[in-house]
Amino acid sequence: MAVMLHESSLADAADRLWEELPGHRVEILNGSIVVTPPPDGPHQETLSWLVEEFVRVKARQAGLKYLGGIGLWLPTGPDDYAVPDFSVVDVDYKDALVEKNCYAPYVFRLVLEVTSSNWTNDTATKVDVYARAGIPVYLIADRKHDEVLLYQNAVDGKYPAPQRYKRGQSVPVPESVGVSLELSVDTLLDGDD
Repeated sequence: MAVMLHESSLADAADRLWEELPGHRVEILNGSIVVTPPPDGPHQETLSWLVEEFVRVKARQAGLKYLGGIGLWLPTGPDDYAVPDFSVVDVDYKDALVEKNCYAPYVFRLVLEVTSSNWTNDTATKVDVYARAGIPVYLIADRKHDEVLLYQNAVDGKYPAPQRYKRGQSVPVPESVGVSLELSVDTLLDGDD
């Protein structure tokens, strides 16, 4: 979606789009506004299931919170921010508020995206911006290519090649997140049946 700017900032334009397109996700990635349509049912089932899984392994008792749709302030541009589908953050994340309901990257332990119609944002652009932000673990439920990608341990703003998981496998949540958990690839891709 192209946005015309008339004597206002990119952030102001993003705010207007957010108000005019209820249910859509508006982000600024690498200085460009990205608008994502509302998610489908299986996408949301995956996110609900993730909450249940993190409750099951007592993530809160481990000093973590798990949230959907929380803003992540990005160091890639003056107004850049993302809104990951699902995040695992430090319990004191609220102390890291930057602005516009976005929090500093250092409180994020894991971010997860479930691909939608604009899947290239999740599989290319966000791989770059999350690595540059120093996000320790980035999981992508890539429904377009029917696999789950695990990126971790960015070095000099770049993730090494991802680990790829196919149907029938489970993805181990890296120890750096702070809980021991295996996530079903099938459920990440299809939602909780």
